[in-house]
Amino acid sequence: MLVYILISAVLLSLLIGGFCVFFDQAVLTRRGTIYRIKSAEKKIALTFDDGPSPEWTPKILDELKDSNIKATFFLIGYHVQKYPDIARRIVAEGHEVGNHGYAHSVMFYYTPAEIEEEIKYTEHVIREITGVTTKIFRPPKAWLQKVIKEKIKSMGYSIILWSLNSKDWVMFNHKNIAKYLSSNIRNGDILLFHDSGNVTRTEGGKRTQTVKCISLLAKMLREKGYEFVTTKELING
Repeated sequence: MLVYILISAVLLSLLIGGFCVFFDQAVLTRRGTIYRIKSAEKKIALTFDDGPSPEWTPKILDELKDSNIKATFFLIGYHVQKYPDIARRIVAEGHEVGNHGYAHSVMFYYTPAEIEEEIKYTEHVIREITGVTTKIFRPPKAWLQKVIKEKIKSMGYSIILWSLNSKDWVMFNHKNIAKYLSSNIRNGDILLFHDSGNVTRTEGGKRTQTVKCISLLAKMLREKGYEFVTTKELING
């Protein structure tokens, strides 16, 4: 029991504070999951998890439009049903959408049948409301067993995580976020942001820092020669 608690504590500490180390190792091994693209081209992708949100997603969309950026939104099925007009706006403005599960459940202990049911239902919800059939998936909390990864890939999905975490759920100064990202950016990076949610709920998190960060980050990275693309464009070159 003590061993289980210690292992759980280590995993949680990695999840909360050590994304960069964990994912850098995963990039080297790949293991069927996309974290970043090794490329000579200075292209990067912004991604947003947990939306749509009636409070934050429209503001983020406004900032992306003003900065002429197309991004990728990994949508929660329940939120798509609850806020269909915002989901449609994401697609109408040229952004890519991905599947983030129906209710932001931790999927580490899912069976293959359970993961198939949830992904297919969320795919159906997104398609019915936006008209888009997405085949990219990002698991909540990023935890999946190998057998579940194989099941997801057998369904025709690409599993997309990230290589650079904005930490916008714990870092509340937009200038610090932009500086951190600009200092650590690499070609082919996939950046993680959130347009909804907090640590314990799928809704309710403060995203003022995320909204304010977009235009500043766009300026800083474009000065370095970077181009913003969707994950599909990044993967396909």
